[in-house]
Amino acid sequence: MKKSLFALISSVAMLGAALAGCGGGQQASQPANSGQTQTQQPQGSSQPAPAEKPKAEQVLRWNLHSEPPSADPGLAEDTTSAAVTKALFDGLTRIGPEGKPVEAVAEKIDVSEDLKTYTFTLRESKWSNGEPVTAHDFEYAWKRALDPKTASNYAYQLYYIKNAEKANKGEGSLEDVGVKAVDDKTLKVELANPTPFFLELTAFQTYFPVNKKLVESNPNWAGDAKTHLGNGPFKLETWDHKSKMVMVKNENYWDKDNVKLDKINFSMVEDENTELSMFENGEIDWAGSPLSALPKDAMPALKDSGKLQVKPVGATYWYKFNTEQPPFNNVKIRKAFAYSINRQTLIDNVLQANEQPAMAAVPPTMALNQGGYFKDNDQETAKQLLDEGLKELGMTKLPPITLIYNTSEGHKKIAEAIQDQWRKNLGAEVKLENQEWKVYLETMHEGNYQVGRLGWSGDFNDPINFLELFKDKNGGNNDTRWENLKFKELLNQSATEGDLEKRKAILGEAEKIMMEEMPIMPIYFYTHTWVKNDRVKGVYQDGLGAIDWKWAYIE
Repeated sequence: MKKSLFALISSVAMLGAALAGCGGGQQASQPANSGQTQTQQPQGSSQPAPAEKPKAEQVLRWNLHSEPPSADPGLAEDTTSAAVTKALFDGLTRIGPEGKPVEAVAEKIDVSEDLKTYTFTLRESKWSNGEPVTAHDFEYAWKRALDPKTASNYAYQLYYIKNAEKANKGEGSLEDVGVKAVDDKTLKVELANPTPFFLELTAFQTYFPVNKKLVESNPNWAGDAKTHLGNGPFKLETWDHKSKMVMVKNENYWDKDNVKLDKINFSMVEDENTELSMFENGEIDWAGSPLSALPKDAMPALKDSGKLQVKPVGATYWYKFNTEQPPFNNVKIRKAFAYSINRQTLIDNVLQANEQPAMAAVPPTMALNQGGYFKDNDQETAKQLLDEGLKELGMTKLPPITLIYNTSEGHKKIAEAIQDQWRKNLGAEVKLENQEWKVYLETMHEGNYQVGRLGWSGDFNDPINFLELFKDKNGGNNDTRWENLKFKELLNQSATEGDLEKRKAILGEAEKIMMEEMPIMPIYFYTHTWVKNDRVKGVYQDGLGAIDWKWAYIE
């Protein structure tokens, strides 16, 4: 999934194996009757919510650390936008409370024997204004995201579809993309290669439908509650930008009987100490991950009180190097900076939430190399590489470095600790600069930085999702400007390899190349930490940290 303010963009299968998440909720649907073959049978949940609507007032109060940059599923690229769009939209499938795909707008899914053609039969469902949702809405939405004019940073997530990559890169026609509405209730999808996690992808925001008539008549439709139109469990009632957002239950949602909440009130407070105070004062029902963070200084007391909840997730916190900006256009300099920090000290003294040091890009739940590719706190090698890199650049000392991060007390503390380590270990003079989230993403995408903080929370639980970010120099989520032809060849090769162990070895070779060239500096593997009102039940977080309020309720 996604770039995040805290874990940077959702679903489940690693090479076919699913991760179970936490939370409760009544099953949304029963498994579909499969056709000839089915790669992954969607399953309902076995953790039912109350059969009758609870008597307590069904209003959930939540803080967003920063407002979502977009509520348009074709443009959403961060965890906050992803959570909001998941509440406001429904895909062909949805990740259920057991961490597996369940039927959503699709009520039946047939898969061809060669595992490359999916036929989705749609149920009767409606947009929040009462108009019917059709297969044409899905075809339009997917091709819109692929259209180069849309400039969707997540278009590559559709490349599993036949001819999608060519269309997005301007090398082919959108008409040739392998998605077609056969009629209002039938969507036929042709894949480039068998894709075992495709039913997880159809639960992801880039695969959500949008209303063609609205999108084409109003380019700003997604930024205003009065014009926003979705097909999910909730609809947008109020959006006071940078202040608050209110969602209410969507009475036109096909599965409305399993939605217990009447309303979700979102505040937008950036300061983490203020958010925790709001929770302690009873103003909000949840503080911390996955859409905000708890103050680092508060961790010991929250642990001691027993209130702190901790969940390891498939996500990696890293710094990106702009490989076109000196001195980080030199691989030895990049590796020197990566090797010189002490991740365990950072975790013990700053983070304090049982994170794991990261010496690889891919997190432990889907690791390609459990031992990592380099040593933590390897000062000797770092200094040697620094000397060699400076000579190659014709420099005698490092120039001033600027490290940017999005506004957050936690990111600031991490940056200050790493700034201090780089100064002591490499003699680097590092200036810190913070920016508001939306502006920050634009800065990174435009390449106006030397070193920048981001992270990645998987969209589905497979290592390809952490590697394909860096496949193309100008890829929507790359930002590093790094590209390696052998790396690209290996990723392409993995897409056609049917033997899972061979595929894993190919991806491991690709990750090794990336860690040898170090366009990113992995720092730690995430845990999510939060506190919540004990009366809040059924909020689902999957194994990758994505959140869903569909099955939530107040006890």
